[in-house]
Amino acid sequence: MSKLGKRLLKSVNEAVAIAEGKAKPARVLDIVDVAAIRKSMNLSQSEFAERYRLSPATVRDWEQGRRAPDRAANNYLLMIQYAPKIVEKVIDQLVTG
Repeated sequence: MSKLGKRLLKSVNEAVAIAEGKAKPARVLDIVDVAAIRKSMNLSQSEFAERYRLSPATVRDWEQGRRAPDRAANNYLLMIQYAPKIVEKVIDQLVTG
């Protein structure tokens, strides 16, 4: 078996063990509650998306569970949650130069 084949087989076996509860994942990403963040700011989905330069469809998909934020988006949402004014200031600087 090729080196790649061995790595893929190892990954599959690890995934099965995790799914069966026999092993724990190496890391778990805490997914933020996008709707809770947005609602705490009293913003509609479109207002939230516009303010933080996100796609309204993406925000809607995250909130309805059709998609989950990837690691970068999750980190961005955490920054919005804990320091919204700083994020807005950075965006303003990027837009206005």
